[in-house]
Amino acid sequence: MTIRVSVQADDEDECVEGLAQLVDAGFLPVMMPRYMTDGRWMARAVPTAKAPAADGRGPVASG
Repeated sequence: MTIRVSVQADDEDECVEGLAQLVDAGFLPVMMPRYMTDGRWMARAVPTAKAPAADGRGPVASG
């Protein structure tokens, strides 16, 4: 399964800011902000191998 995170926003600036926050959290942009036909803005990102967990300990492995 591939994990993707999306930002949906009402305007371009808001979408850019949301994507920047994801990048700051260790995500890699895979779709830069785009205007969608339904009148919203969207961007996507995926986690990188170095993305920290919520508690700051690093990636979590199951098992």
